[in-house]
Amino acid sequence: MRQQAATLLWRAGIAAALVCAIGLLPWLTRTDPALTVLKARSAERDPDPRVLADIRAQLGLDDGPFHLLGGWLSGLWRGDAGQSWISGGDVTPAVLQALGVSLLLMAVALAVAGVTAALICARTLWLGAQRRLGGRRPGGTASAVLAALPEFLTASVLATVVGVQLGWLPALGWYGPQWTILPALALGLPAGAVLGRLLDDLLPGAFAEPWALAAAARGLPGRTIARQALRRCLPGLLPNTGLFAVGLTGGAVAVEQIHDIPGLGRTTLQAALAQDLPVLQAGTLALVLLAAAFAGLAALTTRLLIGTALRDGALPSLHGPRSTVDGIQPVRDIQPFAYGGLLAVVIALGLPRDPLALDTAERLRAPSLTHPFGTDALGRDVLARVAHGALETLLLALAIGAAALLTGVLLGLLPRLSGPLVDTVTALPPVLVALLVTAVAGSGPATPALAVGAVAWAPLAAHTSALLRQERAALHITATLGLGAGPWYLLRHELLPAVLPPVTRHALLRLPGIALALASLAFLGLGAQPPSPEWGLLLAENQPYAERAPWAVLAPAAALALLGALAVTAASGVRRPRRTPRPPENEPEQQPRTRELVGTR
Repeated sequence: MRQQAATLLWRAGIAAALVCAIGLLPWLTRTDPALTVLKARSAERDPDPRVLADIRAQLGLDDGPFHLLGGWLSGLWRGDAGQSWISGGDVTPAVLQALGVSLLLMAVALAVAGVTAALICARTLWLGAQRRLGGRRPGGTASAVLAALPEFLTASVLATVVGVQLGWLPALGWYGPQWTILPALALGLPAGAVLGRLLDDLLPGAFAEPWALAAAARGLPGRTIARQALRRCLPGLLPNTGLFAVGLTGGAVAVEQIHDIPGLGRTTLQAALAQDLPVLQAGTLALVLLAAAFAGLAALTTRLLIGTALRDGALPSLHGPRSTVDGIQPVRDIQPFAYGGLLAVVIALGLPRDPLALDTAERLRAPSLTHPFGTDALGRDVLARVAHGALETLLLALAIGAAALLTGVLLGLLPRLSGPLVDTVTALPPVLVALLVTAVAGSGPATPALAVGAVAWAPLAAHTSALLRQERAALHITATLGLGAGPWYLLRHELLPAVLPPVTRHALLRLPGIALALASLAFLGLGAQPPSPEWGLLLAENQPYAERAPWAVLAPAAALALLGALAVTAASGVRRPRRTPRPPENEPEQQPRTRELVGTR
């Protein structure tokens, strides 16, 4: 009870610190809130000193940020989040309406993600039900392409082709259930691809557990075993599913912009750009509360699925040291080398070309021998820009991914500390994180990397905590503890070797997502700036010409898909190595047979 109270206080403290940081945002960025509000109200009006003084007096800016923050917090107890600095309307009804729109979009997107994940895992479930997982080659190319699809690009293509050209579904606005389908597809397909890969990674271990072998020997139907294997793996995925749900609610900024959806992500974006602090604070607080609710729901569902086995230390391990625990024998796969070689060829062919050379006479040329990937709207060679942008995008994504993996694992080992941090960080829209990072570190080329790195560790920390919680309840851990092993021995020789491989595979799966996050910031104007050939900026620059010159968009999109395929196939080879069993240092030497059984589980 005391630990739960401490966790609740820690969560409340983080939320309060975040809201206070947002309240200080104009003063941290050293900008004049009155000038920003004036431009948002009327862009054509000159910033006359008398007009700015009237705005400061009207908003109470002369009283200082802490007075404003205190007045806003005092109104929350009555359900009053103040009035918008831009429109003058009440904030609470507007934020609740935007939250309802985002929740509906999130629910439909989660349904799309669920169907996508089920299709990705269908083959493994069928083979496991038939007891034919031995020698299975892990798939992943199709799911990698889906996971690497930029949400804003998918939304633009769906809106243009399906909504405008074919007229099958409405492309813009928000007037009923039909308007949710296209944006839900853009959001749900990449999320479902990542969740499906994570689930497909866990299923072979569940089919190799003793209960599954005993159930098959008893003659239980394969579909029953498959259903129980799915239930066995879901607790390790629920925290990340909750993070995806929150991210789909507040992080769908680009998709809401493209489809003109009045959701919470778009509302917070507009409030952040206009420095409409009451709306921004209320929207952020709603997202933080939503994240806490999803975290509690995920924890409750985990307990219901696992039952008392988690408490009693009676779980088998999904990540044992033997190759057979994964349900498959190691298979050498040439796919990573093929994808990596193809990406290397593209880079090698494009590096000798000048990515900044302008030739307006050659603008929007189709692919040819002179320009294998065509040219963009300024006549620049797309192959040269993709190749030079690869160095920037890949190196930056790898650096952020490595830092996120290290941070996620370290914080995942401390779930009481990291849990509220994970929920809060995931609730923040990427634009708001970029603005906060800019306020602290200043604007510059490193700002997008810092903004993405500030949130990239959260899914890995949640995954680490979930797997660690189940691994600690495994039978072999209880036996090792009974033989006198200390906590450091368990951490070094049992827990970390079991948890690191799946989390590392997860980090590799997230590599295209990191590149996409950088691309999304570039699309919104907060990432790389022209004339940089960064892939996200290439997509943003060429998107208006997608109908006339689709190659200018398809080239960087195909490069991202190739990166995703490379990451997924390379992740399949990250497995826990076999090792010679070692007894704990303080274990009696006269029990060699017991040590052997414990070491090999």
